[in-house]
Amino acid sequence: MTSSEISSQARSSNIQHKTEEKLCDSSERSCLGLMTDFIKKGEEQVMDNSAADNGLKEVLTDVALAPAQSLWTTDASGAVLLRIDELCPQKPITVHQMFMNSVQKYGNLYALATKRNDKWEKITFSEYYHYCRMAAKSFLKIGLERFHSVAILGFNSAEWFFSAVGAVFAGGITTGVYATNSPEACLYVAHDSRANIIVVENQKQLDKILEIKHKLPYLKAIVQYSGSVQKELPGLYSWEEFMTLGQDISDKTLDDIISSQNANQCCVLIYTSGTTGMPKGVMLSHDNITWTAQHASRAGDMQPAEIKQESIVSYLPLSHIAAQIYDLWTGIQWGELVSFAQPDALKGTLIGTLKEVTPSSHMGVPRVWEKIMGKLKEELSHCAYIKKKLLTYAMSICLEANQKSTNDEEKSFLFTLANSLVLEKVRTELGFSCCEKYFSGSAPIGSDTTEFFLGLNIRLYEAYGLSESSGPHFMSGPKTYKRTSCGKVVPGCRYKLVNVGADGTGEVCFWGRNVFMGYLNLKDKTLEALDEYGWLRSGDLGKADEDDFLYITGRIKELIITAGGENVPPVPIEDAVKKELPIISNAMLIGDKRKFLAILLTLTCVTNAETMEPTDDLSPDAVEYCKQLGSQATKVSDVTGGKDKVLNQAIEEGIAQVNANATSNAQRIQKWTIIAKDFSVTGGELGPTMKLCRPFVLKKYHDEIEQFYKE
Repeated sequence: MTSSEISSQARSSNIQHKTEEKLCDSSERSCLGLMTDFIKKGEEQVMDNSAADNGLKEVLTDVALAPAQSLWTTDASGAVLLRIDELCPQKPITVHQMFMNSVQKYGNLYALATKRNDKWEKITFSEYYHYCRMAAKSFLKIGLERFHSVAILGFNSAEWFFSAVGAVFAGGITTGVYATNSPEACLYVAHDSRANIIVVENQKQLDKILEIKHKLPYLKAIVQYSGSVQKELPGLYSWEEFMTLGQDISDKTLDDIISSQNANQCCVLIYTSGTTGMPKGVMLSHDNITWTAQHASRAGDMQPAEIKQESIVSYLPLSHIAAQIYDLWTGIQWGELVSFAQPDALKGTLIGTLKEVTPSSHMGVPRVWEKIMGKLKEELSHCAYIKKKLLTYAMSICLEANQKSTNDEEKSFLFTLANSLVLEKVRTELGFSCCEKYFSGSAPIGSDTTEFFLGLNIRLYEAYGLSESSGPHFMSGPKTYKRTSCGKVVPGCRYKLVNVGADGTGEVCFWGRNVFMGYLNLKDKTLEALDEYGWLRSGDLGKADEDDFLYITGRIKELIITAGGENVPPVPIEDAVKKELPIISNAMLIGDKRKFLAILLTLTCVTNAETMEPTDDLSPDAVEYCKQLGSQATKVSDVTGGKDKVLNQAIEEGIAQVNANATSNAQRIQKWTIIAKDFSVTGGELGPTMKLCRPFVLKKYHDEIEQFYKE
């Protein structure tokens, strides 16, 4: 691509962005027509009109970009214009260029750590890069075609990383598949992404693919990376066999493919969890990945290894953008040491791994933080009286101090004493003795959870973004923090609120180098997500304060519109119920097109460690709560159907308290019921990232809901 073509691309994006920036001010709506004129007349009419443009020409010299005409595409082999402007002029690079930069700087540092036979095995960045090239050659040998996918189905591992990066090096597209997916869900992703190769973890995941293999016309091979292959089948390889397949592929052959890659082409597919419809393949470019890995992570104060090597534990699903950006791509960018948790991490072994690794940074989805909180509360309930009182007192001191100030130097001697003598020991028992940054993402986190961890002197830094924004568009961090806020927009990115109401709430829209290319093969859905000027509609409602911190208040598709026409955001009401009633695990507000609001409730209970199914046994914390009320309930079945009058009265009073704070009569909860079983991934009520699947719940509990509205 010539420098004039590149400069033309930059000008187009620059003009588009400068004009769209004015849209943030409703008094300048006339610029909509002006921008359209710019595009129709051609960029040549504004050549050399700005000093910023001249600077961009220098920045973009020798950058590999494929010719593109638009900010979006739905073609896997397509290319897009990049949103480069004076606030975001960084040179676009490919994934391979990012990795090579890191190898040059961090080649001898340890990159990945895996525990085998009770011993941690580590490899350096140079070795990591070498294994990725080996995987790339083997993918080429077994027929990976350009812009077809390598689908990866399994728990986090070094092999997952080698497959993901190797697929990109070989000119393919990395596609993660949730390990909890059914065979039918795997079929949808593998077929839609035109998967040539599927990498599976073990026999359990292999069986899913063998069940649907005959329906996958593009599939050429399956690779199993953990456990021995139990039965020899054509096109099925163990990991050891696979890694030797490409030995006769020359370095030049692979390097030629790598050199032909462009920063504005697709290299990763992230499939949405499907909580609001069929999953969509979010196409992310090399530039989406490399720019976000560098700039969003720095907004969260992640350090490059030449200053301090960060250490993290990888355990969240890598098919989700949050974990993939945080664990895989940011790990390469900044030279982090990534240690892999055991596959049963979320069944109880995570804390053990954290204690061994002692990470410097840790990320969890809200449900993970809630589980840690529940475990601590359970252990606290079994403590001796004096120890329990001491810990509770220390946490109250710490919480009060943290609510008043974020600066430890301004806090009292009593806080310092409580933190160093009591709370530091608790953090050590959680594996956080060296941890400096704690992140929460993928869904809003409840205020009761954030307050609990503040009591342990742990600030949970919220990140907010979408798969379509390559992960975080807003970040909290040590230098950018307000409780209940998801932080400020990542430097270099922009946002605006549209359709703003009287209370300052509007739909959050994104602009930046992290905004996706489009949905694979879904033009209509792509045009729903992107407006005509390339702004990404989030579908989320939010408001900003005077310091430009963003607060998410709900989701447009989740908005309940009552029969009387009142708009009700359900999440704040649901959170208020859970805060008022600690025994409540999940709450879902009902009332769309109905005369009044009702709510489905589940109780906190013990989860089967093997199946992750919720049991009938109340959690120890819930049992203790019942005892304090004078109830003898120990099981969910002791309570459902109104059997426990004492607990019923407590829930009635808690909901009355929530109603007392309602902004209008239409936002008051009129009826409620307790579901016999807690929501779960296995039950279908929660998605792979623990988000509530509202349409599924409405269908599954149709009879219970209809009971609310019987005359």
